[in-house]
Amino acid sequence: MSTSASARPNRWTPMDIAQLVLGVLAVGAAVATMWAALVYARPATNLAGDEQLAQRIFYVHMGTIMGALAGFIVSFASSIVYLITRKLDWDRLCQAAVEVGLIFGMGTVVTGMFWAKPTWNTYWTWDPRLTTATITVLVYVAYLLFRNGIDNRQTRARFGSIYAILAFSSVPLTFFSARWFRSIHPVVFGNENPDAQGGFDIGSTMGTTLGIAMIGFIIIFSALLVLRFRQLRNEDELNELREELA
Repeated sequence: MSTSASARPNRWTPMDIAQLVLGVLAVGAAVATMWAALVYARPATNLAGDEQLAQRIFYVHMGTIMGALAGFIVSFASSIVYLITRKLDWDRLCQAAVEVGLIFGMGTVVTGMFWAKPTWNTYWTWDPRLTTATITVLVYVAYLLFRNGIDNRQTRARFGSIYAILAFSSVPLTFFSARWFRSIHPVVFGNENPDAQGGFDIGSTMGTTLGIAMIGFIIIFSALLVLRFRQLRNEDELNELREELA
């Protein structure tokens, strides 16, 4: 019986190390964000009651926005690179980025709804920002549905890349919707919105907490992105082996 295989030490690849490091950082980022949002950040002084309490959702809300934005930017960039190189790893990265970005995109809509209830007295209103954000999420859901209906691997990758590039146009539309159209949604960075309801001034502790949340969610996004990318690569390799054996 040969012992060469069993005696061979397990070697950590750079991807293994990256996944481990990002996983540990993601756990730390989640804990730090929750502590900062619930304990460290001081209450908004111009709000009161349930509205003041619900305002703490703001940090998670902004964090999920950053995760979704990172996912859609990565999908856009990797799609362009795939169309140039035709290397499937870039398509896998695009798909992984869309899937993880969608998780955060849905989180953005849900946290926004819970924040809206005490602020606007309703979970949903057809405000331009809410509407365009939901459309963006649905556009990327359609990306997954359409590409999964294509059997040929190269055709699926080519279609997915073109679709992801076009889908990205909904992202800046969502960002500028509260600036271009009459909206009750607060504009957080730059440009005051006179129609906004539930807006608040960001103090020093709130600004620090916002930074922790945004960086933390990007770390969490990165950890999930690497994990999902590796899963997709393994799935493709397994399918190729099945085709060779068939």
